[in-house]
Amino acid sequence: MEHLRLPNTVISPVDVARLLRELNNLDDFFVSAKNRQAGTSMQLPKLSRQLDQLSHENEINLLDESHRAGLTQTLQSIHDKAPKLHMSFASEPSSKPFEQILLWLRKNIHPHTLVTIGLQPAIAAGCIVRTPNKIFDLSLRASLENQRPYLTRLIKGAVDGR
Repeated sequence: MEHLRLPNTVISPVDVARLLRELNNLDDFFVSAKNRQAGTSMQLPKLSRQLDQLSHENEINLLDESHRAGLTQTLQSIHDKAPKLHMSFASEPSSKPFEQILLWLRKNIHPHTLVTIGLQPAIAAGCIVRTPNKIFDLSLRASLENQRPYLTRLIKGAVDGR
């Protein structure tokens, strides 16, 4: 399962942790199902859309204990070792454009890249991307700040009539 494909609905480390909890609950269900009295009814826990997509896209049979164990091990490895980014926006990003960003990151950085989204209203436009050891300020504020001398010269020229 080292080539596990994460669906676009699995975005952050929190999503991976939720999937791990859900798999553990599913394991607990099957353990208790083995120990139940014959004839007593049990209701299979409902799967989240994320787990359903993950198992469907990777052809994983969640009824098979070895498949669940392999998936749990792979997800734990992804949670611990996958590249993690934090992206801050001025407001909540729309799902379609953010999905394109996520697809690009998973295609060009690593297939298991996980992204945490934050909000910083002071950004105004653009975003700030943080990795564990680097910060990329791609905000409009930073861009204007970098161009301050040029903008000052343009405004001064317009006022002076040049």
